[in-house]
Amino acid sequence: MKTIPAFDIAADYDRIHRIFPAHKSSPVIGLTGNFRDSDCTLAEGYYQSILKAGGTPFIIPCYDNTDALINTLEHLDGILLTGGADINPLFLGEEPIKELHGINPRRDRQELLLTKLAANRQIPILGICRGIQTMNAAFGGPLLQDIHVQMEGTRIKHSQDLERSYASHTVCLEEGSLLHELFGTDTIAVNSFHHQAVKEAAPGFRVCARATDGVIEAMESTEYKSMIGVQWHPECFILRGDECMMPLFHWLIREATSFKEAKRLHNRILSLDSHCDTPMFFDQQIDFASRDPKILVDLHKMTEGHLDATIMVAYLQQLGLSDEDLQAATAKADRILNEIEAMVAKSNPYVNIAYTPADLYRLKIEGKKAIMLGIENGYAIGKDITNIERFRRRGVVYMTLCHNGNNQLCGSARYNDDNLGVNAFGEQVIQEMNRVGMMVDISHAGEQTFYDALSISQKPIVASHSSSRALCNHPRNLTDAQLKALADKGGVAQVTLYNGFLKEQGTATIQDAIAHLNHMVDVMGIEHVGIGTDFDGDGGIIGCASASELINFTRCLLKERYSEEDIRRIWGGNFLRVMEEVQNIS
Repeated sequence: MKTIPAFDIAADYDRIHRIFPAHKSSPVIGLTGNFRDSDCTLAEGYYQSILKAGGTPFIIPCYDNTDALINTLEHLDGILLTGGADINPLFLGEEPIKELHGINPRRDRQELLLTKLAANRQIPILGICRGIQTMNAAFGGPLLQDIHVQMEGTRIKHSQDLERSYASHTVCLEEGSLLHELFGTDTIAVNSFHHQAVKEAAPGFRVCARATDGVIEAMESTEYKSMIGVQWHPECFILRGDECMMPLFHWLIREATSFKEAKRLHNRILSLDSHCDTPMFFDQQIDFASRDPKILVDLHKMTEGHLDATIMVAYLQQLGLSDEDLQAATAKADRILNEIEAMVAKSNPYVNIAYTPADLYRLKIEGKKAIMLGIENGYAIGKDITNIERFRRRGVVYMTLCHNGNNQLCGSARYNDDNLGVNAFGEQVIQEMNRVGMMVDISHAGEQTFYDALSISQKPIVASHSSSRALCNHPRNLTDAQLKALADKGGVAQVTLYNGFLKEQGTATIQDAIAHLNHMVDVMGIEHVGIGTDFDGDGGIIGCASASELINFTRCLLKERYSEEDIRRIWGGNFLRVMEEVQNIS
């Protein structure tokens, strides 16, 4: 009889390679290690819960190297902030009270930084016990150093003597919260090992569970971000086979899987935002190469949101129509275009100007971001039609015929009581734009101007940042009849993330933007829609507030069951089809 070795590594090795592929792809979840006494430790329940939910656990040790930290984040699909020592109140600008327990400032520094960097990248995060406190502190929320002395009233026991895999008290879940949806009940039983707690939820979060004595037990994002924190230890229950807390870990793995797929998709497609107004902030000495809090589009935010390219416009406010005013408008357009070019030159080798769709694809392969040039308001050409060819030669890919107010070319969607359309000079301008290969953009145009331009242009036209009037009755939006007419002529309408164009009352969210896009797809067809954020021109909504959050839009598209080809079209493919046709002037 053959003796079977007690530890048969060869058999395990053979079993792994008996089929292909040798493994199932699963999201990688980074778990923060508990650093103490020069050792990095991790309780078994954390990684067993991740494995049980279908993820791959990866321990993040405590270190100070920020390059390594960012490189780690680039390979993670989710984060689990684990429990451990008290957080040093000095990080929150507070003095310690005598009831404070042991602290670990090295771990605090790394995990507060990690949490903010992960959130910038929209990486799903689950915080447990100390983890919810880390999450809250990272985003500006206050903590209680000790619930027993800093809260009024009588506390229940929050540090149980029971073995950790058993519940010791109950918490009430807020109706309508994600946590309530995950557990499907108003009350759940939890374990408890803490004396610190969240005092108030940080901006962008809401409390979604409390203990019967009022202690905050859970919080979640109010900004459609994949972030939940709980005060109890859900990972302990799986160690005795109790799966009551697995909904939390299944949620993390689902969100991480969605995030992973969105990242992979962005690696395969080119993403283009057809309209941003970042040059409006040039007078505030912005730094495009830094993560500048004054602007919504910079190199860091584009990278975090997986945005490959944007069209930056030289915006011109509609002023007077005297010869002097018109000459000043032309000079201002040139100055802004010069400033965009200087900004890009300063940020090399990470970004470059693109003049054609081919340039965009080349720069993506080279690992660079791309900026295209646009002009917002035909006011820029003054009375000199030769400015059109001159602007095109310096790289301008489109020009809106007007802005808010009638100009020397046409009537606007705003301040146009007579419903003026395209005048004789405007007709010549459109024909010249066709001739030189510059896209005609009818965002901001009045209805009569829209139909006139559609009739005059021999090439498809675009609306670089306009949404649906059927869903939000604003004159800047396009009616269903306009959308159909635009599609019939091969044009494209780009959903914009401007609050007032998405929702007539209240604050717009990413769900409102998706609703507009879905409606426009239904009316026009998938071949005629795209995204023009209007970032830095007052664009930006809850869930998609800057370029760093644009991957959230892609995740929503995946959830809506759009195919990869559909998403490629939406993220610029349709717009670039029109650009190629317009630029083909041979």
